[in-house]
Amino acid sequence: MNALRPIEIVGGGLAGLSMGLTLQRRGVPTTVFEAGEYPRHRVCGEFLAGLDDRTVQQLGIGDLLQGARSQRRISWHRKGHIWRQTLARPAFSISRHQLDARFARAFEQAGGQLRARHRVDQQPAPEGRVFGSGRNRGESGWLGLKLHVRGLRLDGDLEIHLGHQAYVGLCDVDDGLVNVCGLFRIRPGVPVDRLRALINYLAAARLSELSDRVRAAEIDPDSCCAVAGLRFGPADAAPDRIRLGDAIAMTPPFTGNGMAMALQSAECAAGPLEGWARGEYGWETAVRVATKALHNRFRRRLRFAAWLHPFVLSPTRQSLFRLTVRLGILPIDHVTATVHA
Repeated sequence: MNALRPIEIVGGGLAGLSMGLTLQRRGVPTTVFEAGEYPRHRVCGEFLAGLDDRTVQQLGIGDLLQGARSQRRISWHRKGHIWRQTLARPAFSISRHQLDARFARAFEQAGGQLRARHRVDQQPAPEGRVFGSGRNRGESGWLGLKLHVRGLRLDGDLEIHLGHQAYVGLCDVDDGLVNVCGLFRIRPGVPVDRLRALINYLAAARLSELSDRVRAAEIDPDSCCAVAGLRFGPADAAPDRIRLGDAIAMTPPFTGNGMAMALQSAECAAGPLEGWARGEYGWETAVRVATKALHNRFRRRLRFAAWLHPFVLSPTRQSLFRLTVRLGILPIDHVTATVHA
């Protein structure tokens, strides 16, 4: 019996690790390269929506999601007005600090080679190399900020606050530990020291009440992180490679769909990669089949999310969004179902 061809995965986030774990369990020798180390905090809403049971079963990751908190009650906040939503299907919240470490440990236990603190050049795309990092960067003018706090009581399971060219999500990711993560228009005059950057940006986005709540809570200083250069939507075409997660397209954070897409992209690409590793077909075929499967899986939700995104960022459109939801013209359940389809 011929030895299976090895696979290399650049990027050890959820997409890369779940892909590596799946391949390794199928007998494909897999190496994952990650520039950072584990555990680590990432700018992430830590709200897992739209993940279907099929993906969990296909990837065999049910045990790794143990302890994720079931969430259904969402409250939307804008200028003192609150409207509430109950999800038809529960979403889940879990700390990325914890989740990535679980996936990394499971990958190594399955026999995979994990090379942390190891950067790989993104330009060469040799056969057998998959890209799970290198998100769609550009001069976007947007900044993502995140931190964890204790002692902050939530209105429902998830709060979404619409501010001036900003929105922020809060959810309970552990017993009393709340993740606060927001997308903000970069404002050059706002101080961005590590511990107070998010608080300062909340105030600048006219979310003073939320800023006061976060300031009064107990902040975990190790959890404070930021990311800039965010460009939403599909990445530029690259027909020579297979990409996963944010490397395919960065979905707007308000969808709560980024983690689900990372895992679902691994599910889509696992079959073509295993087929190539077993010598069933060439690399060009594997890339073509995987790329088509990924496009078909995500195109509808990405288009709808891109259309809806300006309505949660622009002050004028926020008013229209709230009115259409309140009057039932745009049912919020339909919005949720479409961006998670």
